[in-house]
Amino acid sequence: MNAEPEGGCAAEGSRLQELVEARINSGLLGHWYVVARSADIRPGAVQAVKALGRELVLWRAPDGTLGCLEDRCPHRGARLSHGIVRASGIACRYHGVTVDCAGRVAEVPALGKSGLEGRHAVLNYRVREASDGVFVYFPSQERPEPGELLLPPEITAPEHAHFLCTSVWPCNYRYAAENLADPMHGIYLHAQSFTLALGARQDTVELAATSTGFIVKRAGQQGVNFDWVEIVARPPLFHARVLIPYPLAGGPGPAMTVICFLTPVDEQSCRIFFWRTRQVQGVARETWRFMFRATFEDRHWEVLEQDREMLAAMREDARDHELLYQHDLGVARVRRYLAQEARRQVQVELASEPR
Repeated sequence: MNAEPEGGCAAEGSRLQELVEARINSGLLGHWYVVARSADIRPGAVQAVKALGRELVLWRAPDGTLGCLEDRCPHRGARLSHGIVRASGIACRYHGVTVDCAGRVAEVPALGKSGLEGRHAVLNYRVREASDGVFVYFPSQERPEPGELLLPPEITAPEHAHFLCTSVWPCNYRYAAENLADPMHGIYLHAQSFTLALGARQDTVELAATSTGFIVKRAGQQGVNFDWVEIVARPPLFHARVLIPYPLAGGPGPAMTVICFLTPVDEQSCRIFFWRTRQVQGVARETWRFMFRATFEDRHWEVLEQDREMLAAMREDARDHELLYQHDLGVARVRRYLAQEARRQVQVELASEPR
C-alpha cells in the first residue's frame, strides 16, 4: 500500500530537482540583469536583446526614455526589433501596429480607431539606466515587483572614474560566476599578465559572510594578485567586486576595482559586463583614464580572453566529474546560493499550480 505514495514522492522530488537545475541553467528570476550599454541605444534606436533565453526589444524614445518588451508584435508575431520608434511606443514595420512601453496596443493604423487599442498584449519589463548600463528586471512569481537597484559606490559615486566593457562568452553563466569566486586561479591562468603574475603559488582560501553575500580571499596574501573578491548574492542583485592591485607603473590612485555583472543569454552563453573603476580625481583622474585607454585596456582584455577560452572549452558536464579541494570554498558557496534561490522560486511556482 505504501509503494505508490513513495513512488509518487520520488517522482515529485525528481521533477523538482530537474526544474531547479533548469532554472539555474537559464538564470534566476527576481533579479536585475544588465542587458546593454546605454551608449549603444541612442534616441530613436532599436536593439534586439536576448537574456535568460528570452527575446527582447529595447528602444529609446525621442525624450530619451527606454522601453523593453518581448520581441513580438501582437498582430502577427513579427519582431518588434525590426520596427520604428514612435512617440507612443514602437511600431511594427510589418503592418504598423504600435505598442507602448507597458505592452499595450497604442495604435492600429490600418483600421483607424480599433477595439484592440489599450489591450495589454505583449509582456513588458521594467528597465533602469545607471552608470552607463541598461538594467532589466526579470520578475519571479515570488517577487513580481522589482526590488531597489542598489549599485556599488565604485560605479555611482563621482569620486570614482569608470569604464564599462562587455563581452559575450560561449559558456553557461554558472561557470563565469564560479570563476569570479576562485581567487587562486589568477596566479596560474594569468601568470603572464601585467598585475596577476606576482605572488605565492600556494595558499589557503577563507570565506566570510557579509550582510549581502560573502567574501572569498586568500589567507596568506593580500594586495599582490587577484587575492580578494566580494560576491553580492542577495535578490534582486548578483554581482562581484574584485580588487586588482597596481604597481607604481600603473598610474595614480589606489587599486583598481572591477564590478562584474553576469547575464545569462541562454544555457550555452552569457554576457559579462565589467566596470573597471578607480578612485581618482582632478589631474590624476584624467591621467588614469588616458593610461587605461592607451595601455591597460588591451592588457585587461587579454586577461579576460584567457578566462573566456578556459571556460568555453569546459564540458557541459564538467561539474559531474570534479575533485574539489580547499580552494573551492567560493565555488561551493556560489553554487549554494544559486541552488537555494532556484529551489525557492520553483517551489512557489509549483505550489500555485492547480491540483
